[in-house]
Amino acid sequence: MDFEIVAEGLRFPEGPVALSDGGLLVVEIAGERLTRIMPDGSIRTVADLPGGPNGAAIGPDGKVYICNNGGFEWHEADGLLIPGHRAHDHRGGSIQRVDLDSGAVETLYTHCDGRPLQGPNDLAFDRHGGFWLTDHGTSDAEGRTWGAIHYAQADGSAISRVRSEVLSPNGIGLSPAGDVAYYADTQTQRLWALDLEGPGQARAPEAPWLPGRLIATLPGVQLLDSLKVEAGGRVCVGTMVHGGVTIFSPDGATEHVALPDIAITNLAFGGPDMRDVWLTGSATGRIYRGRWPRPGLPLAFVR
Repeated sequence: MDFEIVAEGLRFPEGPVALSDGGLLVVEIAGERLTRIMPDGSIRTVADLPGGPNGAAIGPDGKVYICNNGGFEWHEADGLLIPGHRAHDHRGGSIQRVDLDSGAVETLYTHCDGRPLQGPNDLAFDRHGGFWLTDHGTSDAEGRTWGAIHYAQADGSAISRVRSEVLSPNGIGLSPAGDVAYYADTQTQRLWALDLEGPGQARAPEAPWLPGRLIATLPGVQLLDSLKVEAGGRVCVGTMVHGGVTIFSPDGATEHVALPDIAITNLAFGGPDMRDVWLTGSATGRIYRGRWPRPGLPLAFVR
């Protein structure tokens, strides 16, 4: 599979969102901004987002919803930009909303049930207009805080914790039927499934110490990041260290599409046939584009 570089020089791009005009939205976590890559390759800043803008998705109102992790420490190593522990001036996690036309930024959530959001990472809207989101937790030299899976309303009226005390949940996405929420756990190299009973409602796991239904665990050392789902139901997860995309079948079978980039963190499907794919090479600051062998699942809301 061939990929071309369509943008570079970005500051840890993530959260790609394909636009109907052929352009792309990305966040720049280290750049602390939402960026628009135009179809001609030019780059524009949409909004400044202090902290650590991470996941992004279009909501039912046409605005962009952002998971802000509050900020990382950053390190340069062999030409790569690498995130470390939470920043010394960590601003706290939040869910924000950005108006694409004006660049205005609103903060919708900073807490759930009185507890602060730690490091919101990724989100996915369902067709009811609510969204699932992962809180990756944070780390410092002494250890990690727990992550969690949440469900929230787009109007800022309600947020609930669906799974607590999850190690490092990262990417999240919904099955074509909307009856399964898949999430990737970075440190355990696992893809999990939550079988859903309704908006924001997940069935109890098979055993109380499990966070969900296990799909697969990768061998060796690989770090799973954000994900998107194909129209046929396969789950495509950005993979670091073994750089590329790992494709999980719902039955647990896996395959890997390699790229010459150590930190492929996320991807987005688009185009008339949903086979155009953009991938974020975060540590190198690059955006890759190619043609996927199968169509991606259309998202609940597009712009």
